[in-house]
Amino acid sequence: MSIGSRVLAVAAATTTVVGVATGTTLPASAATPACGPGCIAVFSPGFGTHDDPRFVEAVLDGEATVGRPLVLQRASSSDPSQDFVPRGGLVSDFAAAGMVSAAVGGHYGSLRAAQLEYAPSGIASGLCVGLAGTADEGEPLGLQPCSVPGTTVWIVDTVDSPATAAAGYSPLVNGSTTDVASPFVMTYPAGASPTDEPAPQIHVARLRSCDADPDGRVVPDHQLWGTVLGVLDQG
Repeated sequence: MSIGSRVLAVAAATTTVVGVATGTTLPASAATPACGPGCIAVFSPGFGTHDDPRFVEAVLDGEATVGRPLVLQRASSSDPSQDFVPRGGLVSDFAAAGMVSAAVGGHYGSLRAAQLEYAPSGIASGLCVGLAGTADEGEPLGLQPCSVPGTTVWIVDTVDSPATAAAGYSPLVNGSTTDVASPFVMTYPAGASPTDEPAPQIHVARLRSCDADPDGRVVPDHQLWGTVLGVLDQG
């Protein structure tokens, strides 16, 4: 049985990938009209909100090739480089399908996870957001075949940042991580801006914490992520 049938093919139909309860309706949305309501966009709370994500994860220059970098670009409903379809389920589902290790499945099994398949204008590419090898400090994100275990799976780590999870922002642990006590998570370069040239590439780094601020956040913004669904409000 394929991974597409072993886990939910479109998690967005019932829940956002990151930290928002099932059935929640978000005021903003993502992707092009051709990709439609099944598409999802990932954004950083360092630059935007669910109401106005401003910058969302995108494939550099829109090229559907293995290794193509993942960056943040200004959200636009006319930019197919921002079109992704989630393949979601529980971590235990991915473990049963052989897409994450038994150790990762045992530690994170009850949490949600997803692969993010690049689908420009709604056309599935078979390539997902991932890493070229096992997660390591500074390893850059690029497109990889969705069939690759571990490195193309992202775990919604609500446990390590519960205060922000309630608001819809969580770290995303790469499924290939081998140290669950100090996992590698999706990270935007600290101090960088999506408007920088050349565009900074998203990478993974060990999960870090910082002193709690008034809203209780213990994970820095550049390691937290939110999602929006459907067709973008921005042109």
